Amino acid sequence: MSLAPAADAVLRILVLLTRHAEPVPAAQIASLLDLPRSTAYRLLGALEEQGFVTYLPEERRYGLGVVAFELGSSYSRQMPLRRVAQPVLTRLVGAVHENAHLAVLHGADVYYVIEERAPGRPPLVTDVGVRLPATLTASGLAILSALSAAQIRAVYPTASALVQRDGRGPATLTELRRLLATVRQRGFAYEDGQVTAGLASVGVPVIDHTGHAVAGVSVTYQAEHDDDARRRALVEAVQRAADTLRRRLGG
Repeated sequence: MSLAPAADAVLRILVLLTRHAEPVPAAQIASLLDLPRSTAYRLLGALEEQGFVTYLPEERRYGLGVVAFELGSSYSRQMPLRRVAQPVLTRLVGAVHENAHLAVLHGADVYYVIEERAPGRPPLVTDVGVRLPATLTASGLAILSALSAAQIRAVYPTASALVQRDGRGPATLTELRRLLATVRQRGFAYEDGQVTAGLASVGVPVIDHTGHAVAGVSVTYQAEHDDDARRRALVEAVQRAADTLRRRLGG
């Protein structure tokens, strides 16, 4: 086997292992990748020697090794979500002249990773490092709308996990499911005054290469300036930003 096909086969083996939740037998790897068994065993042996895969003799299966984990950790250190998203949100604020945010789901809360302020806009309670109930925020509702029913049940096993503010926000799991269905149907999340009186927000989920929602992008603006045309323009701008992030994350 020449160098280029061998390198291609090695990379395909690693990609295959990353996409399986459990270790995989060598015979299955060879079959899935249409490789001769002898080639698959030889390449797996080389990868094991270098620490990229590990062999589980009791199960006769191969899984990712510690070096593969170190590569993933290095990526997290070198290209964190904030570093990838910062210029995208800067351009978003420049386009809409409103405050923009990037938040990630942390349990039943959203954790703000980026807070990009627009000059002359009202001060916000959100800032980098701030956590708020996900069901009260546009970014949180956007992320939740992209989760499966099982994932929603894991985050909100009972209604007691829901947090309201001054009677705002879903109070029951049925209300939450109905709200998330509406978000999915229209393609964006919307909140008006649930975080700060007089301010409204629109949000869209950011989908990564695995198809999962890793974050939510949102824009906050004065509710008194809210009308269908303004909201539609802001949603389109946020959707473009989320789509740019999706491509940058390999989605």
